[in-house]
Amino acid sequence: MSQPPHNPTAADGASAPQFLGTRIRGLRKRRGMTLAALAAQSELTAGYISQLERNLSYPSIPALFNIARSLGVTIQWFFASEANTAPEDQGYVVRRNSRLSVHYEDGIVDQLLTPQPNRQLEMLHSRFPPGTYSQESYSHEGEEAGYVLCGSFEVWVGERHFLLGEGDSFSFSSQEPHRYGNPGEVDAVVIWVITPPTF
Repeated sequence: MSQPPHNPTAADGASAPQFLGTRIRGLRKRRGMTLAALAAQSELTAGYISQLERNLSYPSIPALFNIARSLGVTIQWFFASEANTAPEDQGYVVRRNSRLSVHYEDGIVDQLLTPQPNRQLEMLHSRFPPGTYSQESYSHEGEEAGYVLCGSFEVWVGERHFLLGEGDSFSFSSQEPHRYGNPGEVDAVVIWVITPPTF
């Protein structure tokens, strides 16, 4: 498992957080679940979850999805930021410096572009460093679409494989097993839209 990557730049919208593991642990305890019970339900090892809870490691995207589902929340619940939102913006506008972020293993970062609480869709800004992938396929309710802002991006949907470049877009049912990653030598940035906001 990867150790937390170096701190992202200010352009990423937030410094690398140390809250994710604390939020997982707090929610697990509020749900009255033991570490072993969460591990069994999410099909992960107790040791892996323990490392996450102690902020010693970042999760993979599918791992956090399984943890969220096991705890009865969406991944959106784990987004957090120290930035404050101006009262006049709340519920309508997300400023670049107040995006809520989740950091995954290998330096992958998702930033929430839609304000909370969400309505029927959510939009994400995802940054994939070169050579990073969501290793396991996963599925969930809803539909999603994406636009490759820059870099190269690979998407597997069921048995289909697509190699995408800057300016390409895609859409699929989230119920189909899917995974994705960056085969290129520079960061890939993808804008995602997911409805309903089950991710």
